Amino acid sequence: MRQDEITQVVTRVKDLVTEHYVFPEVGHQVAAVLEAARYPDGVDAAELATRVTEDLQSVNGDRHLRLLHSEEPLRDDHGDDEADLAELTALAARTGGGIGRVERLDDNIALIEITPLFFPPTAAGDPIAAAMTLAAGASALILDVRRCRGGVPETVALFCSYLFGPEPLELGGLYFRAEDRIRQFWTVPHLAGPRFGPDRPIAVLTSATTFSGGEDLAFTLQERKRATIIGETTRGGAHPREGFAVHPHLEATIPVARSVSPLSGTNWEGTGVRPDLATPATEALPQAITHLRAALL
Repeated sequence: MRQDEITQVVTRVKDLVTEHYVFPEVGHQVAAVLEAARYPDGVDAAELATRVTEDLQSVNGDRHLRLLHSEEPLRDDHGDDEADLAELTALAARTGGGIGRVERLDDNIALIEITPLFFPPTAAGDPIAAAMTLAAGASALILDVRRCRGGVPETVALFCSYLFGPEPLELGGLYFRAEDRIRQFWTVPHLAGPRFGPDRPIAVLTSATTFSGGEDLAFTLQERKRATIIGETTRGGAHPREGFAVHPHLEATIPVARSVSPLSGTNWEGTGVRPDLATPATEALPQAITHLRAALL
């Protein structure tokens, strides 16, 4: 990339951070870092993305604050809500709506893997209902989010609705800078599949790469003491973001909100969700089976 292209990209990213980042004061600090940074003439787009991301995350370590490189040119309608939803819906169709597998293990323990994302409810609602239908008669449930890297909070709330009773329950909230208010997320009273309910034991499997939406599920169920978290401390991304095209091959992702627990006022940003039973991710499933067998006894 030529120096004028680099300057244009970095200036655009700096302006976006200043305008949209969920913490305005941190946004100004990050912008100052970018203002002082120097990127060499001739660096390619992928390397620029790596270097700018390091600078973006240097102030507070926000893992959602990134400059992403795409080998393929970004769509002309990138950032358009309808086009982005269509792209997510197409990906959901190729990945089972985010339900990677459903399995009945020994001792009547059901296993549901959620990967790669919690897709929007329009794409994920039916697959989730189908998975919960298959798990309905199980004595215990394992939710595997070791390979889950994000998703939308509405679908996390929908999934959690199957794991509690029919009474409305506030699960979490998002504070949006642009709106200066908290948007609440509650359990859904009417579901398309059978409710697993609040009493049967649940384990959630996590890894060091579990991120964002997967962390939301683990954090919410842990805070509500509805599930035992087994595996590794998760990656630590609690700030929903928006994407902005700043170059044909570069997208700036800017966190525009932050998760807020109605119980503690906290979230998992930077710390990740710490497991109740720490074990390597590769050993989390047998550990969960042993734990649930003991719980059932």
